[in-house]
Amino acid sequence: MKKILLTSAGFENPNIQRCFLELLGKPPAEARALFIPTAAIDEDAKAVLPKCRGDLLGAGILPEHITDFDLDRPMDPDELSAYDAVYFCGGSTEHLLERVRASGFAQSLDAALERGLVYVGVSAGSIMAAQNLPDNLGYLPRGLAVHCESGSPCGELPEGTVYLTNAQAVRLVGEDMEITS
Repeated sequence: MKKILLTSAGFENPNIQRCFLELLGKPPAEARALFIPTAAIDEDAKAVLPKCRGDLLGAGILPEHITDFDLDRPMDPDELSAYDAVYFCGGSTEHLLERVRASGFAQSLDAALERGLVYVGVSAGSIMAAQNLPDNLGYLPRGLAVHCESGSPCGELPEGTVYLTNAQAVRLVGEDMEITS
């Protein structure tokens, strides 16, 4: 069953961190996370990477249980099954989606999500899961706008584009979808 958390700014809101831990379903000190910084191709995005890693550490994932992976080689579903969560950082959505597709990671990711891997998207990592770009991952059947001053109301997803503030997230579990803060 797919467990997906799409955010603008990671775990800035402690409730989003709690939502992540609920989706994880195990003690965070026992969990393994795959950290994907691939979207961070400019200096502004690279500057946010320590904050992103801090989200996982702040949630209780041990440093030695976080593996950096820059989509620079294929990763088969068996290798990916060693992880409990995948965390996609922000930056260039187009670059990230191109690397996810070109490396073959998208196919491994689909299989791992069906087995319970938790997907966390931050900004670009969230947008590539939505309907914004051609050949998107298709996990959110709507467009997604992030870093908005005013977000869509919490609860059921609206028709059309979903707008997220930095304190909101879209939570997808199986076929259930909601906006939370």
